[in-house]
Amino acid sequence: MNLKVSVLGAGSFGTTMAHVIARNAPTLIWCRRPETAEEINREHTNAAYLPDAPLADSLRATADLEEAVKSADVVVMGVPSHGMRSTLEEVARHIRPWVPVVSLAKGLEPGSYLRMTEVIREVLPDHRAGALTGPNLAREIMAGFAAASVVAFEDVELARQLQSVLHSGVFRVYTNTDVVGCELGGALKNVIAIATGMGDGLGVGDNTRSAVITRGLAELTRLGVAMGGESATFAGLAGVGDLVATCTSMKSRNRFVGEQLGLGKTIDEIIADMNQVA
Repeated sequence: MNLKVSVLGAGSFGTTMAHVIARNAPTLIWCRRPETAEEINREHTNAAYLPDAPLADSLRATADLEEAVKSADVVVMGVPSHGMRSTLEEVARHIRPWVPVVSLAKGLEPGSYLRMTEVIREVLPDHRAGALTGPNLAREIMAGFAAASVVAFEDVELARQLQSVLHSGVFRVYTNTDVVGCELGGALKNVIAIATGMGDGLGVGDNTRSAVITRGLAELTRLGVAMGGESATFAGLAGVGDLVATCTSMKSRNRFVGEQLGLGKTIDEIIADMNQVA
């Protein structure tokens, strides 16, 4: 493809998606730390977040945000929800008109509780905003295991165009126009995952885990529909699919946080030992 894609953020999932997209289109990943960009360019690895996972040889990296954004045809935001607005404010200085922006962050903005596409539209009002979400554990995708995701845009034709950029091999991407439901499913399931992990830490068993996941799904569906989402979305990849993966996988950061809470650690102790965002 001739589309130039820039992925902003070199955490585990940002790097994973940059690796996947690089198979389809020229891809540049922006790293906050120059040493990370140098490692990706020289070694084709990102050892801090994806140890022992080789990256696509065609993937290039930069620590210069202007370089990453100024010629991009698509911008993929791989920064955490709490840093989305400040990064977008910098992006606004360099992005070309009408370039679509895709969020990878599964969270709400602290304080305002806005969804990420709402933040994008506030900072970049002339750009179409969407989200990629689903049961996507980065290390399994990097290992080549089959996975499925959803790209959500209100403009179905744009979603289909980006589907071909994001889809690669056994990483299958579906489209959805319910941006609200897809984003809320990705954000709210984290709460249920922490609760599930707490049960695991306390050793309360599979019945409790199943009850928390099932009733959690019912609750987030009711809330999501009340906030404008469609109930069918929460029965799909962006809802129950993501919920099950996040609540049950040993690779899930949010489940891990809950488990450590259940074992008696404080949240400050847990966060201090993590190099990724939960």
